[in-house]
Amino acid sequence: MSTDHQPEELCEALQILRNEHIQLNEQKLDLFEEAGGIMKESSPEKRMEKLTGLRSKVEAFMTALEPHSQKEEGHLFELMASYIGRSHGPIVVMEMEHDQAKELISAFLKETEVMSGNREFVHETCKLIIEAYHVLTSHFMKEEQVLFPMAQNLLSEDEKERLLEAVRELSQ
Repeated sequence: MSTDHQPEELCEALQILRNEHIQLNEQKLDLFEEAGGIMKESSPEKRMEKLTGLRSKVEAFMTALEPHSQKEEGHLFELMASYIGRSHGPIVVMEMEHDQAKELISAFLKETEVMSGNREFVHETCKLIIEAYHVLTSHFMKEEQVLFPMAQNLLSEDEKERLLEAVRELSQ
């Protein structure tokens, strides 16, 4: 058994999903760092200006996250559910974490429709992004270490091909 923790070989569709995590991880780390910095900002004007910038970045992140989520929820999770069920286990956890992250980000976007440089407002809204970062970081790790390898082993070649077609279609 290898001890260098090289990622297991995945079919093309699963590799595409894993590769999408790279860009999403970079974006979410940027959001996390920016939210933390805004919380330390002493000037109300600068807090508001930076929060406005963060909001734009969060909107761009959601534009990238949504198609990725659709590929997983609408296709990968559906295929996996036929093997492992969806009432408990990995699929229910993955769906719950998708919902949790989207709810946190949606709450941030709703709260920041009207901006305020008030320290408490900034702190509370930035905490939503920081929490979403933690949820998604854990979530992506579970997908890469558990769900994707499980799918690689369980899905038939035909199912992997159907998944690839769906992933490609949603990538356009």
